[in-house]
Amino acid sequence: MLDFLYYPVSLVMRLWHELFGALLGPGSGLAWALSVVFLVLTVRALLIRPAWTRMRAARITRALAPRLGALRTRHADDPRALAEATAALHREHGSSPVAGLGAAVLQLPVFVALLHVLRSFNRPGWTFEQNAAVANYAFAPDQVASFLRARLFGAPLSAWLTMPADQLAAFGGTPVSGAAVAMVVVPLAVLAAVCTHLSLRFARMDPAAIPAGGPAGIGRVLAAMPWIAPAGVLAGGLLFPAPVALLLYWMTGSLATLVQQLVLTRLLDRRRPEAIVAPAPAPAAAPRPGAKPRPGAKPEPGAKPEPGAKPLRAQRDRSAR
Repeated sequence: MLDFLYYPVSLVMRLWHELFGALLGPGSGLAWALSVVFLVLTVRALLIRPAWTRMRAARITRALAPRLGALRTRHADDPRALAEATAALHREHGSSPVAGLGAAVLQLPVFVALLHVLRSFNRPGWTFEQNAAVANYAFAPDQVASFLRARLFGAPLSAWLTMPADQLAAFGGTPVSGAAVAMVVVPLAVLAAVCTHLSLRFARMDPAAIPAGGPAGIGRVLAAMPWIAPAGVLAGGLLFPAPVALLLYWMTGSLATLVQQLVLTRLLDRRRPEAIVAPAPAPAAAPRPGAKPRPGAKPEPGAKPEPGAKPLRAQRDRSAR
């Protein structure tokens, strides 16, 4: 059903493996690990533009906070009018309340597709010979056998901490023990959790990432996310069937997010404020009571003439004489 996701993800990973396999050897565990790392970097490169749009939209939303608050007050009883006025204000500044969400949405299908492809290398209940006799989406049978034999510091790339012994025996080549897998999975899970914490903490430190004028609960949730998400990553890596390569994907993705945020934030900081959002138009100043109009200026509609002032037409006739 999701072959339209599995084939592109496996193809990109295969192309990177062929490149690194030519340099390090096709059966090298490092070549296979680098193919996963550069799969992440490829996806990140494709999502730079949406990420820039999202960060710029966050800055615009924060700069527009006073005007958005005024709109919420004005249309407190009309949600539809509030939504239309909010969208119009964002369009005026070349943004959107949902701009750049594609960068976050598109990463989930890639994550799911990679997890499925990695687990399809070693199918439950299959022997090494059975797995190595069939293709795995874009990977030919000989590449499947190479992947199963490859080791990263003694652990297969598609092994996880709680993998049953019969599946560990189906990798072929050097026998694999649960202790060897644990010595790779545990440090990778910890590193992935630390990288996730750093990337989320930096994102929360960016002033544009803090919602202004929004519900107080959102601020508390964002403040807790740098601790909640790493705990989820750590629990997923240690308690759930998360392969070694998937932990490598998490760690690389978190590092790439951190570097991307540093670079894009620096670029946004260098831009002039008026390049991000135009200032609100200043309200017209009301005339001071008793102020005389400038020579030749037309009186304001509805303005009362000063006591003793002559009409403008009478003044022009007098000057003509």
